[in-house]
Amino acid sequence: MNIQAIKQRFGIIGRSTSLDNSLSTAVRVAPTELTVLVSGESGVGKEAFSKIIHALSPRKHNTSIAINCGAIPEGTINSELFGHERGAFTGATSERKGYFETVNSGTIFLDEISEMPLDTQAFLLRVLESGEFLRVGSSKVLKTDVRVIAATNIDLMDRVRAGKFREDLYYRLSTVPIHVPALRHRREDIYMLFRKFTLDFAEKYRTDPIELTPDAKSLLERHNWPGNIRELKNVAEQMSVLSEERSIDAAVLETFIPSVHTSRLPALHRTQGNGDGLQEREILYKLLFDMKSDLNDLKSLIFELVQNNDLQMPDRQLKQLARGDSGPIREIRQELKDHLADATKPEETYPIPERQAPPDLSKPIILPNTQSTRFSETEEVDENLSIEEMEKELIGKALNKHKGRRKDAAQDLGISERTLYRKIKQYELQ
Repeated sequence: MNIQAIKQRFGIIGRSTSLDNSLSTAVRVAPTELTVLVSGESGVGKEAFSKIIHALSPRKHNTSIAINCGAIPEGTINSELFGHERGAFTGATSERKGYFETVNSGTIFLDEISEMPLDTQAFLLRVLESGEFLRVGSSKVLKTDVRVIAATNIDLMDRVRAGKFREDLYYRLSTVPIHVPALRHRREDIYMLFRKFTLDFAEKYRTDPIELTPDAKSLLERHNWPGNIRELKNVAEQMSVLSEERSIDAAVLETFIPSVHTSRLPALHRTQGNGDGLQEREILYKLLFDMKSDLNDLKSLIFELVQNNDLQMPDRQLKQLARGDSGPIREIRQELKDHLADATKPEETYPIPERQAPPDLSKPIILPNTQSTRFSETEEVDENLSIEEMEKELIGKALNKHKGRRKDAAQDLGISERTLYRKIKQYELQ
């Protein structure tokens, strides 16, 4: 059976190559007994692939059932899948057959398999390998012949690495993997699906079908559709019921898809535990503007000192300094621009350079008098270079800092507590 016939039989709309490849894999694996793992985002129609595989398999005349593993509470999922004996737990007033027993010789579609608890995963692995299972509260081994088709909307290997999904079960389920493409990856199919939905709803609600103007059609195809086919169908139904006009332009379409202009560019990950709640992008911008202000102040100070003290400097560098594009400043600015550009990459962390403290402008700056005689010679003050005095002063500061706690002071100074005790007696620091 060719792909076009499959599409017509099961109501599959689309002409994208990625969709055809997925359908081709499903058709080829259907006559076998292999386990299939269908992956794809929420709303792409993964359950439709399970129906195709079952309908084209030798089990097509037997029962097929779909089970959402994420919708069954953890405490009852074993009973739902494998059954239980009377008195197995509180409320078990009679024995009950599970899905694997009632759907014997049929097909079970396990949706959201990633949400299955770890203990249930162990039971499922045994069913897949040997066809054996135990009811809850029973020691009698039962047999079943069920084909399992699983589906997930997340990467199961991420769950495996996080220790939330068994690796052996993953490889047992993904004997034949089928990936269903997202709607944004098959944009040529968006308008075809929309037309199909509007015609169906027009017939259902006995109204004229919705028509899109060229600008609205272009806007519809550019939207990323995070909810995929399910979201597109909901929008088509809303338009069919709520819109008074049958011809929809871009302005009207925006009222039904408020997020149509929302950017889908990669965003920086918000740092956990950040007290001020700023994202890395905002921190970098703040750092950039603060450093720019500090550089401007420093530039003005140097320029004023050069002018007022008749210091010699090449005219070209003096002009660059006046414009604020001197070599070091230009290099710093370029480094900041490169760092800011790197910060837009998704799912990575970026080191934020420590902000250098601005110079203390309250203290006088003494420049060597090499070209002018208008300044008096500076007075040099001899410093006390005694090692013992410096050592005594440091020990006193450490003791004051730690409020006399010798152990902390010794650790801060990098010496043993015994050595500190000897130095205290030597310098009479009691």
